[in-house]
Amino acid sequence: DVQLQASGGGLVQPGGSLRLSCTASGFTFGHYAMTWFRQAPGKGREWVSSISAGGSLSYADSVKGRFTISRDNNKNTLYLQMNRLKPEDTAVYVCARGWETEWQYRGQGTLVTVSS
Repeated sequence: DVQLQASGGGLVQPGGSLRLSCTASGFTFGHYAMTWFRQAPGKGREWVSSISAGGSLSYADSVKGRFTISRDNNKNTLYLQMNRLKPEDTAVYVCARGWETEWQYRGQGTLVTVSS
């Protein structure tokens, strides 16, 4: 079974940083593009960033220059380094297998709250 488990969320002040992790199992991680998306309270799902199997990167305009996606295929782990966080970044962050809005499997998510 494909399993994706995100972790690393928490409460952070505006301007702060967090690094999210997503541990994958049940498939050959290095063969697939991976994606982060988020869902804020009362809002729809928003794609955040994707990384291809070959390492190509893609970012939503709202996070470009502040967030960095990366992967460690030896550890079957996807990362999202989030810097200069803003209150509007508050959301549940979810990792998924796939590219941008075309994904097939998703994990449970981890809550990020940006507040003073």
